[in-house]
Amino acid sequence: MDYKKILEEIYNEIQPYKEIGQQATYIPELAKINPDQFGMCIDSLDGKSYSLGQSDKPFSIQSIVKVFALAMCLHFEGDKLWQRVGKEPSGTSFNSVVLLEMEKGIPRNPFINAGAMVITDILMDHLKNPEEQFLAFVQELCGNKNIRYNEKVAVSEREKGYLNAATVNLLKYYGNINNDIERVLQFYFRQCSIEMSCTDLARAFLAFANHHSPFRFGEIQLSSSQVKRINAIMQTCGFYDEAGEFSFLVGLPGKSGVGGGIAAIYPSRYSVAVWSPRLNPKGNSVMGIKALELLTTKTEESIF
Repeated sequence: MDYKKILEEIYNEIQPYKEIGQQATYIPELAKINPDQFGMCIDSLDGKSYSLGQSDKPFSIQSIVKVFALAMCLHFEGDKLWQRVGKEPSGTSFNSVVLLEMEKGIPRNPFINAGAMVITDILMDHLKNPEEQFLAFVQELCGNKNIRYNEKVAVSEREKGYLNAATVNLLKYYGNINNDIERVLQFYFRQCSIEMSCTDLARAFLAFANHHSPFRFGEIQLSSSQVKRINAIMQTCGFYDEAGEFSFLVGLPGKSGVGGGIAAIYPSRYSVAVWSPRLNPKGNSVMGIKALELLTTKTEESIF
């Protein structure tokens, strides 16, 4: 498969979409990002890498980080995790509290904000130095020791994080948060602020595409079955309330973030990351989704 040629074709064909949508203005620091940027990288399990555009430009990965947090949490909790968070698509926006009240503080899945805060709380129960140990895990996944939190983004999110604060308070009310709620919020926003490039993300997600080699990064180990379960949740819950549309158009497990990034995998074949800050009303990258749709169309490779 000539992925280099395919990436060039994709870039030419997505140009009509380059002025559609806008960056995540509700997070002040993200509102400052130049929206007219695009990068894409594919890493294959046979060791080859193909990139295009600003694939080495770091950006705030936001909710993509929830995949890494889930992986770490599964290492510590195993199937006990599912007593505190579900595995179902929510059908509501990523920051909605409607179902949380109806379902007595059990979030639908780990990728909506409420679910990610429960995951954050669990990690705090297990980690002596949560920020340092979590960052070390992400660095190990992508093989880049220079990965850092963007403290300005984290502070910016906290200053405007009224709905997230309401969410964690509701979780605490129902007994699904053990730690201090302000501390949970602080760690959660720092996770989301992590900056990675498409190159970093593609390398990190390659571990989730490889079901035949052990998942071992530092002290974090997962079974092949657990990695496959993460793939399943990415497929059904990875794109907020647009997961069905993404499955229909693209047909790959993946996770998006309001920083404009998307990371996805073709199991046993490759990982791919794309970044373009302009978002659609659901919070997903306009050019990112179109690029991945064209990728699976041109390669005729999807999980379906």
